[in-house]
Amino acid sequence: MPADTRPRDPRDTLAHPEHQAEFLLYRLYRIHITAGRQVVQLCESLHGLTRREWRVLSFLAENEGVLSSELAERAMLDRARTSRTLTLLADKKLIERRPKPNDRREVQMYLSDEGHRVHGDLFPRIRAINQALVAGLSADERAALDRMVGMVQGKADELLAGAAPLARDNPDDER
Repeated sequence: MPADTRPRDPRDTLAHPEHQAEFLLYRLYRIHITAGRQVVQLCESLHGLTRREWRVLSFLAENEGVLSSELAERAMLDRARTSRTLTLLADKKLIERRPKPNDRREVQMYLSDEGHRVHGDLFPRIRAINQALVAGLSADERAALDRMVGMVQGKADELLAGAAPLARDNPDDER
């Protein structure tokens, strides 16, 4: 591939990063880790949940009745981690496993009453963290950011086209 010979705008660090701290992935990761620390503290201190347990619980709240394999896909976790997390959530009485009515070999996942209570307590607190992150942006800037994040995600998906699913090796979720 020929080298790009166009002059580079020194202010365009996203297109032409010169340091790791200018990489888009690194910048997004820093936001995730920094704000995510607050999420982890809330989950652990209020309900003894890990970040992964919260993620699975939250995705399950939005998709009750799914199989664990479907939940793994939606939460971007591998099936083994999801299965272990579901076992931990069941031990904490936050989820229920119910055999599928038309095929008792398959088990659907549901939040228990306690799981609904915990989700109902945590979700607004975590939403407030999200709202604080974008509080300095106007409505138009938030809409533009939302569109741009969607476009960048689309490009990331294109880069992985034909590759193994990302959920299989998500290093970001060790807690």
